Amino acid sequence: MQSDPTRKHLDFHDTHRAMAAMDVNYPDGATTGWHSHPRGQLLYAIEGVMIVRSAEGSWVVPPSRALWLAAGLEHDVKMSGEVKIRTVFIDATAIRHMPAKSCVIDVSPLLRELIVAAVQVPLDYEVGSRDDRLMQLLVDEVRVSDVLPLHLPMPDDQRLKRICEVITAHPSDTSTAGQWAERLHLTTKTVHRLFARETGMSFAQWREQARLLFALRKLANGERIIDVAFDCGYASQSAFTAMFRRHFGKPPSEFYR
Repeated sequence: MQSDPTRKHLDFHDTHRAMAAMDVNYPDGATTGWHSHPRGQLLYAIEGVMIVRSAEGSWVVPPSRALWLAAGLEHDVKMSGEVKIRTVFIDATAIRHMPAKSCVIDVSPLLRELIVAAVQVPLDYEVGSRDDRLMQLLVDEVRVSDVLPLHLPMPDDQRLKRICEVITAHPSDTSTAGQWAERLHLTTKTVHRLFARETGMSFAQWREQARLLFALRKLANGERIIDVAFDCGYASQSAFTAMFRRHFGKPPSEFYR
């Protein structure tokens, strides 16, 4: 096996079976560097939080969630806290009805245990064996898992990219679409049209999503909710909590439990 954790996955690509699982641990602040996989990847961590970047956008993945990455998508993973990854590579040309796009899914207690158990399955497991059935059940659980709004799409338009970069770096910025339009010598209508075309979201929706993902990273580091709320541009903890609950059905104090 590869001794370099950022290259360990290479040992799991050359297998005749449609699925292979591995474990790898990273220290806080580590990054995998930009890379891709020839198979789809169910990226999950039993501890720590992963911040995943790609040309499609970025995702925040806490231990209660997993990220499905489409085959061939170049991405980089940065670790927040000590991260213990348990990941499954899946040939979506052989295993049908996997998610059509990269997305974050909810991880049920059963799916978590299946992923952990899959790491012990040998690469050459026998078809029809217990190991094979375990892998098939894992796929069934992925198929019925809820897709969650933890994706921040990035635009290609350079004018819009400037807005998004500022919001991402400074989520407390309260500039309106009209103020941004004035700075970029555009009309407010053009800014709204570009956001809809480039990201599939309105300006307000994109900014809220950026703030949400920023908040998840801060909360994962143990920062106080009230401090996170202010850093995200909210006037009060209650306003921030209401937004958070609307997205996840629970307050931020319960999200990582």
